[in-house]
Amino acid sequence: MSRCIELASACLGATALCLTLAAPAAAQQSFPGIGRAATPAEIAAWDIDVRPDFKGLPKGSGTVARGQKVWDEKCASCHGTFGESNEVFPPIVGGTTAEDIQRGRVKALTEPVGRTTLMKLSSLSALWDYINRAMPWDRPKSLSTDEVYAVVAYILHLGDILPGDFVLSDATIRQAEQRLPNRNGKVKYEPLWNLKGKGDVTNVACMKDCPVGAILASYLPDYARDAHGNLALQTRAVGPTRGVDTSAPSLNAPPPPPTDPALALANRHSCMACHRMEGKHVGPAFKDVAARYAGKPDAAAVLAAKVKSGGAGNWGQIPMPPNTGLSDQDLAVLVKWILSGGS
Repeated sequence: MSRCIELASACLGATALCLTLAAPAAAQQSFPGIGRAATPAEIAAWDIDVRPDFKGLPKGSGTVARGQKVWDEKCASCHGTFGESNEVFPPIVGGTTAEDIQRGRVKALTEPVGRTTLMKLSSLSALWDYINRAMPWDRPKSLSTDEVYAVVAYILHLGDILPGDFVLSDATIRQAEQRLPNRNGKVKYEPLWNLKGKGDVTNVACMKDCPVGAILASYLPDYARDAHGNLALQTRAVGPTRGVDTSAPSLNAPPPPPTDPALALANRHSCMACHRMEGKHVGPAFKDVAARYAGKPDAAAVLAAKVKSGGAGNWGQIPMPPNTGLSDQDLAVLVKWILSGGS
């Protein structure tokens, strides 16, 4: 806990320094010769989020019909035609009822079931902001403002939250939020919002009755650990993330290492997040790749180049990100393994 407090104090100190640098008069007084006013362009580059009160939300609008078109073109390949998603990405829609919409609290959250995005969502700004800045996962920030409004409208329509003729905009988004099934699923902790008092650096809200010891403890119920798939196998082309093996029964039990060195390499470099030995997953099956390259004298060189540089179009429209972190030695082992069909 003391380490957490030290880190919190360090963060507060860094924030204070940033504020000092942004105020040249104060900076000159405390640190002569250091600091200047931030330019409007620099401020705009940082000021890109949308707050829960919708401050920062740009003007725009989108219909459910247009959202369906954008969804089918840019979202459905990963998140499913109806938001049910595939084996890699967690489901967005499902688990909510008309009664949940009426009371603003999802009953299924008290039951041992997997969680969807709409079950947990309590602030519509969070969904809008995430899609705007992070989606599609292979081309983040490529959606226009109106396309983001349209996709959000379509997602809410899939969840029976908005009717098919609803036009979501900066003027109607608050109206839409009032129909979120879990809009009352959060509690405002006043000390974190009160800027007049002392900063909450003692972690009263989140550090109460915590166990002390060297062993990590998880408060996630066992039935929900794998609700979003095995986190250890998931990665993204932009800002890669890797997590613990959630298919294992305990956080403290490390997953058994694969016995095949090539399979270990494929897991380490997240190949198995999109590929399987047999059967198409997000990408083609390795056995299908081996069959396509069978008998070609330059197969190893051509496949190695494709694995290294990434691309799309040969096996569908879902792109494979470039694997620039692969060493030539590891690349050669993986390519030989793939071309042999995993044997």
